[in-house]
Amino acid sequence: MHRLSGKTGVDSLIEMSPTDSFSDDMNGYEQHASSSTGSQGPSASPLDVCVETCESLNASLASLASSDLSDGIQCRSQPSERINALSGFSRKRAIFLKYRSRIDKQQQSKDSVFFRDGVRRIDYVLSYVDDKDGDKKQKEKREVYEFNLKEFGLELELEEKSESEDGKTYFVKIHAPWEILATYANVLKIKVPFKVSDTQGDSSSIPMNWLSTPFRLPKDIMHPEPDYFTAPFNKDKSEFFLIDNKDTFFPPSTRNRIVYYLLSRCSYTRKECGDVEKKGIKRLLNNGTYTAAFPLHDSRYWTKSKDENSKSERYTLYKHWAQFLCFFKEQPLDLVRKYYGEKIGIYFAWLGFYTEMLLFAAVVGTICFIYGFLTYDDNEWSKEICSERIGGNIVMCPLCDKKCGFWKLNTTCNSSWQSHLFDNVATVFFAIFMGIWVTLFLEFWKRRQARLEYEWDLFDFEEEQQQLQLRPEYEIKCHVQKEDPITKKQEWALARTVTDVVGKVFLCWAPVIFWILLIIACIIGVIAYRLAVYAAFASIMKDSPTNNLEVVGPYITPQLATSVTASCINFVIIMILNLLYERVAIWITDMEIPKTHLEYENKLTVKMFLFQFVNYYSSCFYVAFFKGKFVGYPGDYAYMFGKWSKLRNEECDPGGCLIELTTQLVIVMTGKQVWGNIQEALLPWLMNWWGSRKARNHPESLYSRWEQDHDLQSFGQLGLFYEYLEMVIQFGFITLFVASFPLAPLLALINNVIEVRVDAWKLTTQFRRPVAAKAHCIGAWQEILNGIAVFSVVTNAFIVAFTSDMIPRLVYMYAYQPDGEMNMKGYINNSLSVFNISEIPAKNSPENGENPPWFNDSITTCRYRDYRYPPGHEKQYSHTMQFWHILAAKLAFIIIMEHVVFLVKYFVAWLIPDVPSDVRARIKRERYLVQKELHDYEVRKLREQLQERSNYECTCPPGIYPILPQHEMLPDI
Repeated sequence: MHRLSGKTGVDSLIEMSPTDSFSDDMNGYEQHASSSTGSQGPSASPLDVCVETCESLNASLASLASSDLSDGIQCRSQPSERINALSGFSRKRAIFLKYRSRIDKQQQSKDSVFFRDGVRRIDYVLSYVDDKDGDKKQKEKREVYEFNLKEFGLELELEEKSESEDGKTYFVKIHAPWEILATYANVLKIKVPFKVSDTQGDSSSIPMNWLSTPFRLPKDIMHPEPDYFTAPFNKDKSEFFLIDNKDTFFPPSTRNRIVYYLLSRCSYTRKECGDVEKKGIKRLLNNGTYTAAFPLHDSRYWTKSKDENSKSERYTLYKHWAQFLCFFKEQPLDLVRKYYGEKIGIYFAWLGFYTEMLLFAAVVGTICFIYGFLTYDDNEWSKEICSERIGGNIVMCPLCDKKCGFWKLNTTCNSSWQSHLFDNVATVFFAIFMGIWVTLFLEFWKRRQARLEYEWDLFDFEEEQQQLQLRPEYEIKCHVQKEDPITKKQEWALARTVTDVVGKVFLCWAPVIFWILLIIACIIGVIAYRLAVYAAFASIMKDSPTNNLEVVGPYITPQLATSVTASCINFVIIMILNLLYERVAIWITDMEIPKTHLEYENKLTVKMFLFQFVNYYSSCFYVAFFKGKFVGYPGDYAYMFGKWSKLRNEECDPGGCLIELTTQLVIVMTGKQVWGNIQEALLPWLMNWWGSRKARNHPESLYSRWEQDHDLQSFGQLGLFYEYLEMVIQFGFITLFVASFPLAPLLALINNVIEVRVDAWKLTTQFRRPVAAKAHCIGAWQEILNGIAVFSVVTNAFIVAFTSDMIPRLVYMYAYQPDGEMNMKGYINNSLSVFNISEIPAKNSPENGENPPWFNDSITTCRYRDYRYPPGHEKQYSHTMQFWHILAAKLAFIIIMEHVVFLVKYFVAWLIPDVPSDVRARIKRERYLVQKELHDYEVRKLREQLQERSNYECTCPPGIYPILPQHEMLPDI
């Protein structure tokens, strides 16, 4: 076993054994070297052999070349021998160079993020496969593009395909020198430190701070850098900033952001061509000129880098953040921001805060569920349904035409008990609580976001950075100049007429409307399935063997079978439509040519969320607000597409439709979360495992840092978009329909505890390092969350009023209880109307053999769920006064609940300031110090210049230096 040294030549970094093939190929060289330089001892290493062989081959080839020049006649007289000799040496030299390159590669750590000189850092990597039969145009584009990158001032280093593990891929390593970094840090207004902060808070002064000790991470992990006052970098005033080492002054995340800025704007055509649209690495990736472009991770995730210049932040993140056993620990957000950039940091800060707030909603929801469980025995209406004396003697009308027979009320005993777990007095309280919780969540998040904006130097990001976030796709389409109304400067803009704008709006939104209508059509199809299959389930399951099962038999009913299968079909449709619509939405947004990256994401966000809103929530809206509301009565049933369709509208159980809404919500919400985690974690892992299967057979010393990262998955520009979308859809489930399922926040909490670590794990281990990007907030998602929060108050009020049986029970207890007592005795009998069986039309009557054995001709009436006058009454089968009283009570409840919750919401929003007072003070102080320090710096420079002049011209009289006034504190922001 031979030990090869690292780039320093001293530190032993890699320990490896030469392979058999290496030894075999070197045999010829060993013999040749022995004859040329003397015999070699048994301790000679392959590296020594290669060095001596190289010298021997070089000497031999040199002698051949000199002999060609000095003895041309001999060369011409024996051409075949000469050519054979040259080809033999060329072949051997080519084989030798292959192994020499691999040994040179081994001299550097496989985790090195530097050029071969060990000094210049690799800021970005491009990869491509250049086949002999490949496209010559692509090769020309690469050559021109790389030449233009060098013209920009970037430094490039090529790794030949012979050095890659697959023998096919070239890697172009890119380094940005100090001059380029300083120039574009100035252009991009990147903030850098100029003074250590004197306003750092002391967490030890927080009361009961020791209680949070088990959940805290070490201080050097939570705050990897001191807190500084920062200012936008100015290349001409570099002495003003705290620059200790130019090589490390800009962190890797800032360096790769600057390099990507250049890559996305560099042309791949020659200047004389004048084709301004042919520029940017994105186009070269799309047309296959390059296969990948990415910045490097600084180490492997499971171990620290052996390179002393690497901080191994990836390993630190994996150890303290990305492992599931850290689920109870706080997140190292400052380190996440430092390594991945502010945009990813903001996402994990929001996800963590959302998860923390879910804890309160989950606790209250669990208490409400426990209340329903503890009051199980006080459920009077369920006792009446399950009673043989009451529910066993009530004959119900058929639930479908032809295939459904008459049935007894006590067959719904189990569903009635289940419904009580979610449909009780606590439901109203929980609906009101969630309306207030949503407001608290959004308001406290604004405060948390304001604190992060200050700590991460983002509080004036929108004003300074908006114009610097122009998309290259927008810039290349600008052909006219317009005056900016603010700066009064001429700026390039798109040449758009009114016709163009109207045409693009129509072209972009017409597909969105079409897809939304397509979803609605699919949901109508699922509803039609429910109506059609219910009769089949009712006919099949009446004699099913499952009815004899003691434990689960009573729960397997036609209603449950229809609801579960329809929910599963709906979920499959949702997933399929999602995959199809994503590409359509991206294509539409690209056609709009948004000006900035923020505008692009906002436009895509709106399109995707509108689609997802209809896609995920439409089935829940149907069960909550339409099922059982437009049924009719036995003599005049309502049909979905008219009476010719024979698809009779569904009815709710006597216990209400709330339990079915709960079933629908659980299946869609849980199914989406499980499927989402499989997509996010399992699929990238499998793809990476399969893609790196060949590399795993190579010695680790031959598997370089850029090759390891190349085999990972690309995070993509819209990687965070899908993460936000997943969480916002979940947020809708736990707010819009929470009155039907108080345990929804608990399920969301469990999912999010896993989600935080899954997202961290996949980002750290399964994806290439994304380009660092800035963002001062969560963007359009904030407005979407506000809209959901307002809409959730309305939906929960309607669920309590129309889906739950809460209001009819209260009206009965206070106004229609026959004994005048405050109880629910007699409620079931009061809530069911009577119909004469002889008046049921033949098309609605059960077929022969569909009725149960106990049914006979002595039964003359059946009951149905409604408030109508009985047969024989002068207003038979029309709605009773109690129906109108209940309707009025429902509408009154909706109005009162909405006004109360909205009043509390807006009061809480007014009471809680968006920016904490201490953050406001620190922002003012930092702005003051920036102006003061810059003022003092300018004065010092002026004095130095005047001092230099005085040395050459004359002695200046006293008072030559101006006395400049001190800056006053800025007003409140």
